[in-house]
Amino acid sequence: MSNTKNNSNIGSDKNTDHAAIDENITQRQEVSGIGAVIRTQPFWVLLAILCIAAVMTYISEPFMTERNMFNITRNFAFFGIMALGMSAVICTAGIDLSVGSLLGLCAITLGLTMQAGWGIELGFIVCMLTAAIVGFINGVLIAYLKMAPFVVTLGMLAMARSIAMVLSNNKMIYEFGPDMELFEWIGGESMLGVPNVVWLLIAMTLIFWWVWKYSTWGRWVIAIGGNAHAAKLAGIPVERMIVSVYVVCSMCTGLAAFMFIGYTGSATNGMGVSYELNVIAASVIGGANLMGGVVYAFGGAIGAALVELIRNSLLLAGIPALWQQFFVGLFLILAVLLEQIRNRGR
Repeated sequence: MSNTKNNSNIGSDKNTDHAAIDENITQRQEVSGIGAVIRTQPFWVLLAILCIAAVMTYISEPFMTERNMFNITRNFAFFGIMALGMSAVICTAGIDLSVGSLLGLCAITLGLTMQAGWGIELGFIVCMLTAAIVGFINGVLIAYLKMAPFVVTLGMLAMARSIAMVLSNNKMIYEFGPDMELFEWIGGESMLGVPNVVWLLIAMTLIFWWVWKYSTWGRWVIAIGGNAHAAKLAGIPVERMIVSVYVVCSMCTGLAAFMFIGYTGSATNGMGVSYELNVIAASVIGGANLMGGVVYAFGGAIGAALVELIRNSLLLAGIPALWQQFFVGLFLILAVLLEQIRNRGR
């Protein structure tokens, strides 16, 4: 009789844990409705983008030209793709400082493979495999060895850049074998007047929207970011999920690298230097909470758009390029401040 009662209590506790997790996730997930949209950070960032665009249209005639809009959308799409993965990492209260160096490493492994005469298919596989291996190493060290994400990914930032230099012998790669024309079309051309990389960003954003909204993986990641201990008690495989998140982040970087090298038509080990700042800024500006548990599918793309718009506007306004990172940092601080104010309001 006592055992039956104890078993009942255990089952009740587990149900309570799952109910608490589900309630926590529901509160943190994106919800529908105009009122809910207005309360989200991406909405206010989008409003800031429209305001900046309106001002720039008034003070700079070239701003609204088709060519400039094409360049803006193409440039922010690369960061937007990387920010989708970074937002997942930040949702678990982690960080990945290695994405910039990883882009350079993926560029070199991709370039060397295609330069050797292999087709675009194998080049893509090598590029994505490189990214997955780096993400897996990051995830295992963080999840199973309990090392700080900052330290692990900072170390990987240095190691990935060094490996890229060794593999390339510090030389530029600009020959991509028999599929070079197709490769450069995929990364650098457009369909219906929209850059191919923007179409990829749109597709990936919709996929991530579905993931965060409906998939078990997305719910578990949000739960881990909200309370990792409670998530573990509820039976969520926290360690495996954290590894998977870092792999996803790295593979998003691998995709961005594939498109970026096709666009530039060359690969160097110096590619991606300081990109991690812009990617993290885009993710946080787009609403990813550094404390974990909050993520918006459209946030990464919107945050990346704002970062690129700032860069483009400063150039057109005649402000020295040295000020670009200042304003990116300023908007990053303002985004975190806004999130803190909103949290206190709740």
